[in-house]
Amino acid sequence: MSPAPQRWFYVYLLKSKRDSSIYIGCTSNLNKRLEEHKEGKVYSTKKMLPIELIYFEAFRSRKAAFEREKRLKHYSSALRHLKLRIGGTG
Repeated sequence: MSPAPQRWFYVYLLKSKRDSSIYIGCTSNLNKRLEEHKEGKVYSTKKMLPIELIYFEAFRSRKAAFEREKRLKHYSSALRHLKLRIGGTG
């Protein structure tokens, strides 16, 4: 019997095509969550539409993913360094 497949957790950045604002989120199902965002089902990003995925990171640990999300949201230097690394996002 083979072990259960490893579950991944994702931290992702969305950029509004309307005003270039950035949204940072965390999920265990990136494709489903992106569809929810694009369909306007997420209150936090509904006014940002249309949006595009500009970056994501994958983690094997839920705790590590949520810690990374928290750092990006609460410490501007972490987000600033990430923007520089991915080529500036506005």
